[in-house]
Amino acid sequence: MTAHSDSLPNKNPNAAYPAKPKDSSSLIILKKDELGVQVLMGKRGRKAVFSNAFVFAGGKVDPGDSLPKPASELNPDIARRISSDALKAKSFAMAAVREAYEETGFLLGAPGDLGDTGNESWDEIRSMNLAPNLEKMHYVGHAITPASKAVRFNARFFYTWVHEMSGKLGGSGELSDLAFLSLRDALSLPMVDVTEFMLEEMIRREQNDFATPMTYPFFGYRKGRQYQRYT
Repeated sequence: MTAHSDSLPNKNPNAAYPAKPKDSSSLIILKKDELGVQVLMGKRGRKAVFSNAFVFAGGKVDPGDSLPKPASELNPDIARRISSDALKAKSFAMAAVREAYEETGFLLGAPGDLGDTGNESWDEIRSMNLAPNLEKMHYVGHAITPASKAVRFNARFFYTWVHEMSGKLGGSGELSDLAFLSLRDALSLPMVDVTEFMLEEMIRREQNDFATPMTYPFFGYRKGRQYQRYT
């Protein structure tokens, strides 16, 4: 793999061990043209958890992500895979849309009324009379980063197509070097193992013409070793 789990922050000896994983979401943004399927990648800064690594847009699920109303609902089968708690499942999806908007400038939205919102990004989206178009999100998989690290993530990965989105490529600056690359070219970038695994999963999806899979991956660790399963 391009970069292994030891590229993540090491355990803080003063912190509780193991650290509780923080709920987080990523939205993999794809486009298809005469060059084939391409994926949007960006580089985290030096002070980020995945410092100087290329990633998909994403971040932590905020408490306020459960407040706004989407324009359309997440596929019920996807929601059940994420959590038995429907509100929690929705929060993962909403966070992925918000983070993608903040970090790339692209919004997966449709006309709608957000209602109550919890932060400035949701306020901006509401001012456009748009709300997350969750029915355009597809599920990729679930990952939990190692128990040996000081900062851990309980992450859900989704994908969508850029033609379903509005906005212009840019974002907040949290990600630099934003660009669309072929799925295979993207694999040559410096990235952590979780990102690489999900990118390889997208290559498998492409090979199957993005048909809805029968099973979905979980990527994690057991006794310090990588562990994967499909259910």
